[in-house]
Amino acid sequence: CGGDMGFSATKTYDIEVWSPFIKGYMEISSCSNCTDFQARRANIRFRDTGSGKVQFVHTLNGSGLAVGRTLLAIMENYQLEDGTFEIPEVLRPYI
Repeated sequence: CGGDMGFSATKTYDIEVWSPFIKGYMEISSCSNCTDFQARRANIRFRDTGSGKVQFVHTLNGSGLAVGRTLLAIMENYQLEDGTFEIPEVLRPYI
């Protein structure tokens, strides 16, 4: 399926997290391989050192983590009954 993929992408990977509030998964990051599509439009090239041939570069489009959605997912998944949060030890250095 390519419903979520941009027209310039050959392949896209999404990172999704479980949201108890929406009872489903939501995307927090995405990375797409655009091969030489964008490079052709922007005329971004390199010279291959082996063959000396000029070629178009391949590009990747990626986003870091969507901060709001990431924090929301952590809060939703680790909130205790009394309203406090028990953040896993492994995530604490990043919070």
